[in-house]
Amino acid sequence: MSELVRFGVSLEAELLECFDALCGARGYASRSEALRDMIRQTLLEERGKRGDNPATGVLSLVYDHHRRELSQQLTHRQHDAHECIVATLHVHLDHHNCLEILVLRGTAARIGELADSLRAVRGVSHGMFHFTSSDGE
Repeated sequence: MSELVRFGVSLEAELLECFDALCGARGYASRSEALRDMIRQTLLEERGKRGDNPATGVLSLVYDHHRRELSQQLTHRQHDAHECIVATLHVHLDHHNCLEILVLRGTAARIGELADSLRAVRGVSHGMFHFTSSDGE
């Protein structure tokens, strides 16, 4: 592990109160640990946006499986990109709605395009993509 460096940060009192509340709600031991976590995540997302970098990500989709041909469209797009899909989880939330979670791995550009393609399918009510790391950075 590299050497720790101390630096000062100036914030408005109200913003600091909100940050402290967030730190407490998320269980951070200190402001420093919360800042380190947020900085790592931001750097990871920025690095992940660069086209040919290896990347890993998690995509979640919520959709109504009764919507005509929606499930088939999602499945077809996933099969077209099978090399990027490490795993999927399909959950029936209620009689109509399903949650699908996909773990993706490939170049940042490729998995970002796949995530955008799946989220854009008409009938997907909510989609969220999160770049993550498998290399400990």
